Amino acid sequence: MKYSNPFADYLLTWYEKTAVDLPWRQSHDPYRVWLSEIMLQQTQVETVKPYYARFLEAYPTVGDLAAAPLDDVLKHWEGLGYYSRARNLHRAAQAVSDQGGEFPHTLEALMVLPGIGRYTAGALASIAFGVRAPVLDGNVIRVYARLLDLPDDVTQTSTQARLWDQAEAWLPDERAGDYNQALMDLGRLVCKPKNPLCAQCPIRAHCLAFQHSTQDARPVKKAKAPTPHYDVTAGMIWNEDGELLIAQRPLEGLLGGLWEFPGGKQEEGETLPACLRRELREELAIEVEVGELFARVEHGFTHFKITLYAFTCRYVSGEPQTIGVRAWAWVMPDDLTKYSFGKADRQVIDALMKRRGMLF
Repeated sequence: MKYSNPFADYLLTWYEKTAVDLPWRQSHDPYRVWLSEIMLQQTQVETVKPYYARFLEAYPTVGDLAAAPLDDVLKHWEGLGYYSRARNLHRAAQAVSDQGGEFPHTLEALMVLPGIGRYTAGALASIAFGVRAPVLDGNVIRVYARLLDLPDDVTQTSTQARLWDQAEAWLPDERAGDYNQALMDLGRLVCKPKNPLCAQCPIRAHCLAFQHSTQDARPVKKAKAPTPHYDVTAGMIWNEDGELLIAQRPLEGLLGGLWEFPGGKQEEGETLPACLRRELREELAIEVEVGELFARVEHGFTHFKITLYAFTCRYVSGEPQTIGVRAWAWVMPDDLTKYSFGKADRQVIDALMKRRGMLF
């Protein structure tokens, strides 16, 4: 089959021979395609595979996911990061379930669902439904920027608009889903960010960057600003019954819906114990006696880094309130695994489990 796109035949032939056998490619079921695309955002394929399998075992259908409590969904997502994806996944499943359990087939209707932008809508529509819809993720941007030998900053809105136009123009009328997946594979396996494997590229004859030997300089991105760093406190607050106080973060915002050892960010001129006492008054209206530093954890988020200082604390007074948290609970250490925590707090829990019996 011949396409107006000058390299589509080469790309699709390459894909037919080398397509990676991925679990979500075993079916065109829109639920499975959608689940994989959400999980693959900002996350590598090998990391996603076990989560994808566990999610499908727990929630075989979109209706099962919609009916599950959010806390359970977050627990199954625990460790995959970017937790807004899990919250939006749950909300979108409920929206689809309310519509009879059928995913809409058009880009416009798909983009109404929580967490589905233009890229995800294009991937889902083209792969699951055969709709002629382009995709543009980080891998595809890199491929196109090199094909065009694009000197413009790909993080700029105007450049991305041009790339979307080009993606639409190059998209073949047939086999859009295979074409899009071929581009993704090409960017991930061959057209890599550093040291691209140009000798293995099936479309290098059409690549201007390869012809001009500028592939290592493409795509162009503005230099990143220095990453901010914050010192953050957390209280491992014990009561007389040997229970720990944990709090659930508000649904909106960073790590929304996850549980944590309560605390917060240190302010300028404030000692760490004073910070912890202030945060606990503001968020839970309780008083504690701050003891020894139990654990120090370094952790990076997308746009900033933290050092988390977890202190052993003794509960003194005040009935915990939900001023700055969604919920709170006193739990025995062995029950911590029933709750979903962010990575930094899980490291504190790991340290606790290793040192059990040494605190008292």
